[in-house]
Amino acid sequence: MSIITELSQQAKDAARKLAVLDESTKNAVLTDMAEAIRANKDAIVEVNKKEVARAKDNNLDEAMIDRLILDDARIEDMAAGIETIINLDDPVGQERLLTNRDNGLEIKKMRIPLGVVCMIYEARPNVTADAGALCFKSGNAVILRGGKEALDSSLAIAKIMQDVLEKHNLPKAAVTVVPDPDRALMQELMEQEDYIDVIIPRGGEGLIKYVTDNAKVPVIQHFKGVCHLYVDKDADLDKALNLLINGKTQRTGVCNALEGLIVHKAVAADFLPKAAAAMAERSVKINADKRASEYFEGATVIGDDEFGEEYLTLELAVGIVDDFDAALNHIARFGSNHTEVICTENKETASLFQRAVDASGVCVNASSRFNDGSQLGLGAEIGIATTKLHAYGPMGLESLTAEKYLVNGDGQIRE
Repeated sequence: MSIITELSQQAKDAARKLAVLDESTKNAVLTDMAEAIRANKDAIVEVNKKEVARAKDNNLDEAMIDRLILDDARIEDMAAGIETIINLDDPVGQERLLTNRDNGLEIKKMRIPLGVVCMIYEARPNVTADAGALCFKSGNAVILRGGKEALDSSLAIAKIMQDVLEKHNLPKAAVTVVPDPDRALMQELMEQEDYIDVIIPRGGEGLIKYVTDNAKVPVIQHFKGVCHLYVDKDADLDKALNLLINGKTQRTGVCNALEGLIVHKAVAADFLPKAAAAMAERSVKINADKRASEYFEGATVIGDDEFGEEYLTLELAVGIVDDFDAALNHIARFGSNHTEVICTENKETASLFQRAVDASGVCVNASSRFNDGSQLGLGAEIGIATTKLHAYGPMGLESLTAEKYLVNGDGQIRE
C-alpha cells in the first residue's frame, strides 16, 4: 500500500470517529490546541525563518513570501482563530423539520460532516491550523498537502495539533500533512476517490486549474481574486478614498485585495486626483485606460482587453465608466466572482449593485478586505469558493457539512 493510500485510509477511519463526537469534547480539544500553538510559538517561528530564508534565496515572489511568513502576530492569529471556532455553534447534528406527510411520516434534514477534506495549497502554513480546527469542529478529517516552501512549518504545526489529539485519545490522522511534496504523490492523492470526499485547492490560478483538470474527487474551486471598487456618481469621495487605500495597500498578496478601480465619469475629475496622490504616496503602479491615465503621472495606458489581472502586489488597474450599467458590465467581464465593492450614498443604487453583481461577496461602503471568514464571524475559513457548488464565498463550519434526510415513521409502507 502506498503512503498516500495509507494516509487516506487512516483519515477515513478517523473521520468516522470524529462524526460522533459531542460539541463539548470538540471544544476541549480545540482549547488545548490553541494553547499548545501559543506555547510552541518560538519553535514554530524558528522553523519558519529557515523556510523564509530558503524562499528568498530561491527568488520567490513577494506575494508568495508574504503568505509563507509566520511571525508572533500571525501565530497569535492562528490561536485566536481556533478560539473563535470554539465559540461558534457546532452545525453537526442540527435538525430542521421539512414537513409532516399525510401518511404520518415526519421528514427532517440533519447536518452531517462531509467526511475527509483534502486541502492542496501553496506557501500558507497558517492553513494547517485553520483547516485543521475547522474540519475538526465540523466532524471532518483533513489531509493537508502544502507546497514544499512551507512543508516544515506545516509539519511543525500539525505535530502540535496531533499531540493534542492523542492526549484526548483521538486519532492523529484527523489532521494529516502529506510529508513529501512530490508532484506524483499529489496526483495520487487527487485520485483517492474511495477515501477523500472533497478537495479544496488554495493558491494561484495555475494550481487551481491543475487540480480541477486532474482530480477524480469533487473540487471546490477558487481561481483568483480580481476585486473591484466602483466609485459611483453619488459616492462620498472621502469614504471612497479610504476604501481604495485599505483595499489595495493594507495587504497586497491576498485574494480579497483590490486589483481594479472603476470610477463614474461624473466624479472622475474630483476623485482621481486624490486617488493619484494616495497611490503615488504608497508607490502603487497604475495601469489605466486612456481617460483615466490623464490623472496619473507615469501611468501605463492599457486597452479594454487588458483589465482583469490579479496583480497581488502594489499595482492597480483604473478605468472611467460612463454610467452604472457600464460599471456592471466591466465587473461582469473582468471580475472573478470573488469580491466587488460599490461606494455610493444612493441606497437604491447600492441595492441594485448587490443584486446584479455575481460575486461571492458584494460590499457597500465597506472594504473588500472584509470578505474573509474571520471578518464575517465564521472563525477561520478553509477557503473562499468562487463557484456555487456547494458553497459560495468564505467557507466556515456550515460549509464543511452537508444535509441528509431523516424519515421517521411508525410502520408505514409504500403502497
